Order: sequence, then structure tokens, then C-alpha cells
Amino acid sequence: MMGLHFIEGLIMAFFKPAVVAASLALSAFAFPAFADDAKSAWPEGAKPYIISPADGATVKNPVTVVFGLKGLGVAPAGVEKAKTGHHHLLIDTKAPSGEDLDFAIPTDDHHKHFGGGQTETTVELTPGKHTLQLMMGDANHVPHNPPLVSDVVTITVE
Repeated sequence: MMGLHFIEGLIMAFFKPAVVAASLALSAFAFPAFADDAKSAWPEGAKPYIISPADGATVKNPVTVVFGLKGLGVAPAGVEKAKTGHHHLLIDTKAPSGEDLDFAIPTDDHHKHFGGGQTETTVELTPGKHTLQLMMGDANHVPHNPPLVSDVVTITVE
């Protein structure tokens, strides 16, 4: 029996460091939601906003939209830095919510990406009423959770 305990001791001495190292390495993946939550926690009062055009404005094409951001920094897409993001302009659509917050903001006529860190754009819109809203996205164009969005601005294009 003494020989069996000796062999068990050798096995534990050899494998225990590997098991501990593997456990530590895997623990980094065990709680990804907590890491993401910490990364996307916004400072109180942080908010994107549309500087111009003003809500209720009547404008002509091309429409220049100027973005503002309070309490955060702007970083281009692909750059992961705490308390930063980049703008997405939502035109005539609602901001993603629910499960859609887990995916990148679409790229289409209603969702304009400014992954270069731009804070202004010019768009051509059909005559009539339109809504504009800003939404911040992370390095991969995914909205933060909770999402950081501006108030909706309604304009009329002549």
C-alpha cells in the first residue's frame, strides 16, 4: 500500500500545477458578461446629442448633422479603450433594443456608421419629415448595454 500512496503523490505533484494553471486560464472565459458590463458602464450623465439641426428645424439638402458627446471620449472602430465609443446616426428608425443589443448595428440607409471617429456628416434626405438619433457603439459597432442614445430630433426637409 505504501507504494500506491507514493505513486499518487507523484501524480499529484506533476499534474496539480497544470490543473491550477488551466483553471486560472479558463476562469478568464467563465465570466465574460461581467467583464463586458464593467467595460460598458457609462459615467453618470454621459450622453450623445445632436448639435444641429435642431429639433423641429426645417432644412434643405444636403443636411449637415453635427454630433455632440458629453462625459465620454470618441475612439475609432477597432480601438478598445474604456469610456469611449463611436457614433452611429439612425435615420427614420428606432434604436436597437433587447437581443439586438448583442449584435453590431446594421449598415444600411437607416444606420450610418462613423467608425473613423467622425463627429459630423452630410446626408441627402427626401423632402418631408425625418427623425435623427445618435447611438454609440463599441470597437466592433455593438451598442453598449445599457445603450447610450441621444434624444430623437425630428426635422423637415424642403
